[in-house]
Amino acid sequence: MNSLMLAADTAGYTMPQTWRILTKAGYFLGLSGAIGATVGYAAAVRPALRNVERNGAGPDASVLRSRSAAYVAWAGVVLLIAGYFQLAARVARAGKGMPFGDALAPDRIWHFLRLPAAKGAWIAQGTVYLVQNTVLVVTSAVMIALFVPAVRRHTDRVVLAALPAALAVTLVGAVPPVTPTTFDRWLDLVLDQVHIVSGTVWLGGLALLVALAGTRGRLGDGAGLLWAQLWQRFGLVAMVCVGAITVSGLWLSWKHVGSVPQLWTTGYGIALLVKVLLVAGLVAAGAFNQFWLMPRITRARLADDTATLRDLTLGHFPKVVWGEVALGVAVLLVLPFIAGSARTEAGSPKAVFSGSILAAGAALVVALAVSLYATAKVSDLLARRPLPAPAV
Repeated sequence: MNSLMLAADTAGYTMPQTWRILTKAGYFLGLSGAIGATVGYAAAVRPALRNVERNGAGPDASVLRSRSAAYVAWAGVVLLIAGYFQLAARVARAGKGMPFGDALAPDRIWHFLRLPAAKGAWIAQGTVYLVQNTVLVVTSAVMIALFVPAVRRHTDRVVLAALPAALAVTLVGAVPPVTPTTFDRWLDLVLDQVHIVSGTVWLGGLALLVALAGTRGRLGDGAGLLWAQLWQRFGLVAMVCVGAITVSGLWLSWKHVGSVPQLWTTGYGIALLVKVLLVAGLVAAGAFNQFWLMPRITRARLADDTATLRDLTLGHFPKVVWGEVALGVAVLLVLPFIAGSARTEAGSPKAVFSGSILAAGAALVVALAVSLYATAKVSDLLARRPLPAPAV
């Protein structure tokens, strides 16, 4: 964080105000809770619960479904509050010096949302935000409804209904008032949303599983089998997210950073470098899970070693994931500092898109896909290795 404070002294860089830091970080925290919880539940938790219920492990599944419903409901509360403060922040930024406290007034927000479209725009920016926040309120209401016991009996249906709505919150907000005129500007919009959605699914899903791991005292001795499925399923989701974040992040970095030295000579670059280091820590923790913990979980599962399986899935694994969640929250706190462009600060030319850049990007996608496939295969091979012989 000291490096980010030093960025304030970098020529051409403007340090964001405290309210801007808190509202932007809070907004992405709310998005992570909503998108990550719903996608994580749909992709990992729900299939695993349905599977164990078919095999007669209903009590454990009931405990986890109840905790999931409560988590999703609270995530809806956070999204609603964070969305309001983020909207007020937009009003303050558009108000040319308007104090943030004044921007919280409902009448000022309503005036901002009703401003006419700018010249050349096909839709007013305020209208885009009006639709976005309408979707946000509806999404929050659906999620918050899970506080009601009668609604909680239909957790699967409610979460699946909230999932596309949660994704729409960020996708609608990205609709450009002025239609992009070049292919690379379309790519900017698409890959920016890929970056946001992948990051929120990854961080929010991890937070959901950590919250669910807190129920281990109420689970049976055979819960390790259920949790082995949960970690394995979400591990696949996380790998896809890492690939998407890597591709989209490299594109966005290329657009805004003209050379490697700009990473430590510009305010934008310093903030981006801190973020990259934090994400690298997340990836390292994920690699530890994939290459060390998952193979051991798989071997314990195949050996029908219930005690070891429970210890690994509900003891060791959550501790590592807690570290990942902490790093993810740190990433959210850094995001508000990544503003402007290192190219602009350094006075270097804008990035020029070409066919060779597109070809290099396509090659990167293929190479990354092969790398992720290889990662999964290596983890599987490690799981098949025989357990070490006990010492005599």
